[in-house]
This record gives sequence, C-alpha cells and structure tokens, in this order.
Amino acid sequence: MNWFENRRIVAPFDFSSESISSVEMACQLATKSGDIHVLHVIPHLTATDPGVIWETVDDERRKDHARTSVEKTLKEHGVDVENIHIDIGVGDPGTIIVDLAEEVEAGIIVIPSHGRTGLSRVIMGSVAERVVRHALCPVLVLKKKAK
Repeated sequence: MNWFENRRIVAPFDFSSESISSVEMACQLATKSGDIHVLHVIPHLTATDPGVIWETVDDERRKDHARTSVEKTLKEHGVDVENIHIDIGVGDPGTIIVDLAEEVEAGIIVIPSHGRTGLSRVIMGSVAERVVRHALCPVLVLKKKAK
C-alpha cells in the first residue's frame, strides 16, 4: 500500500526550472490521475495599475491567461496536463498554497526551495518556509540542484 494512495498532491508552480521539477516529482508520487493540483499564484492588482485604471484588466482575465501559460509550459516539458488540476490563486503565495492544500485535503505539498539568502530573506522570508510553518499536511521541499 502506497502512503499517497487516495491523497491529493499540491505542487506550487512559478515557471522556474525548480518548480517544473516539483511538478514532475508530484507526478511520480501520485498513485492515480487527477490527484495533482498544480498551483500558480498571481499578485493582487493595485488601484494604480494602468489596466485597472482603464478597466482593461481584471483578475478573471489574468487567471485565464495564467492558466493557459501554465498549461503550455507544462506541456512543453512533457507533463500530461490532462491528468492534473491547474489552479490559479490571487494574493500571497504562502497563504494561497496552504489554503488550497486544506481545501482539497492534500496529503502532501511538493515545493521547490529557492535558497533566498541575506537581507531579502530576513525581510520577506521564503514562500517554502512559510508553507512549511503553516501547512497542516507534510511538505516535501526540493533542494535546488547543484550546477
């Protein structure tokens, strides 16, 4: 019996090569199709964004565009997108990832580590670190491959 049997897997995706690796790992861990939720998070629009001012951009259009881009990128890397859910969230990535994992009752979150260091990490923290701290399910953090 596989530990991941009948458990959903959340794999955050930010178009980096590391996040592609996390989706590939999620595909390896999944025991049946439809158990993988690939999540891309877009930031909130601000009131001063030109698209908001001219009413040419809204969150639904941005989500549709992001979903299309995620699907295209995954297909280019050989991922079978017919057997995964592509979810698009708006807001803080750490919060959205944890919330989706709870919503779909995920058994694990597979997330890449980007190795942010120095002052930016102290000020902002890393998404992976926030997910590890707040997730109710196990989190598999994939280390960046050495070059």
